[in-house]
Amino acid sequence: MSPLVIIFLTVFIDLLGFGIIIPLLPFYAERFGATAFAVGLISTSFSLMQFLWSPVWGRLSDRIGRRPIILLGLAGSCASYLMLALAESLPLLFAARILGGIAGANIPTAQAYIADITTPEHRAKGMGMVGAAFGLGFIFGPAIGGLLSRLGPSMPMWVASALCGSNLLAAWWLLPESHTTRDEARPALGRLEALRRALGDSRLTVLLALYFLVTAAFSGFESTFALFSERRFGFTVGTLGYVFAFAGITTAIVQGALVGRAVARLGEARLIPLGMTAIAAGLLLIPVAGSVPMLLLAVAILSAGSGFNGPSLSSLVSKLTHPDDQGGMLGLASSLSSLGRVVGPAWGGWLFDHYGIGAPYVSSAMILLLSVGVAVTQLRRV
Repeated sequence: MSPLVIIFLTVFIDLLGFGIIIPLLPFYAERFGATAFAVGLISTSFSLMQFLWSPVWGRLSDRIGRRPIILLGLAGSCASYLMLALAESLPLLFAARILGGIAGANIPTAQAYIADITTPEHRAKGMGMVGAAFGLGFIFGPAIGGLLSRLGPSMPMWVASALCGSNLLAAWWLLPESHTTRDEARPALGRLEALRRALGDSRLTVLLALYFLVTAAFSGFESTFALFSERRFGFTVGTLGYVFAFAGITTAIVQGALVGRAVARLGEARLIPLGMTAIAAGLLLIPVAGSVPMLLLAVAILSAGSGFNGPSLSSLVSKLTHPDDQGGMLGLASSLSSLGRVVGPAWGGWLFDHYGIGAPYVSSAMILLLSVGVAVTQLRRV
């Protein structure tokens, strides 16, 4: 079996567990008295750990290989979902998501794995496969989570833990090491050194800033959408699961079938601002949606924009980075993306509570639209 297929399946099953619990987590937290702001902080705690640990795992994967880091992450995810299932208080819920954030910080290692086994001209397509695994996780995960929630509020967490445990065993036997050659005289790229090198290249500086801004905008949507759709349209957990599945289908189609062709025709530098514009348009449509079909249209535009943007960003960062520094630089990019997930949910939850249910989406869209001009100007030299 191709290593590309194996890493795709590994990421897919891992994200399937993630997709199972994400739409349910706000309602699960409300059982312990969590407000919208507290729900945002739960997402923030997860992302803060990813911010701190992504460069660590990336740097280690450059030094000792991708496979051990991927396996360690799967083991941590299994344990975190088990803690969620057993949680009996809000502090335990926070502890479980903190562990999950540390474990989930190995996604840049999977991206570095793709960079190891693909040529530059096929890099975006390979990154798109990782993104498609995310999308497919959100297709099946939320629907499965909605069905499992009928058997009890903690049942989705038990199943997510079992999936990650099974994935760990499968990856242990099937996943080969990809980073087999390395210049030993070249030290692994730490966070500060990666940042120094990125700041020396304005193209990388802009790309890393976009990682933060786009993720902050999208995570603000993710963390408040359950509460928005419940208040505006009366969505239940099951209904919300199907909406997230619809978003996942859109993202998977774009990343699995379209992004490679789009990059071949337009290039990453042009596709990135186009994707950002689509995300902003979708965000602006959400608060004015007066019907479920219009809401789905907004979600589809937003998801398609994200589908084009994510792999293009990862591919371009990878192309501008030395082969032995892939884990470190992609880890830094993921770290800034995680910082966006720290700021986005907290900011979105605060705006939701104090300025209305549409405020998170309008503010995020405005920030993205202002960033599009910078992206067009700075990336045209790529």
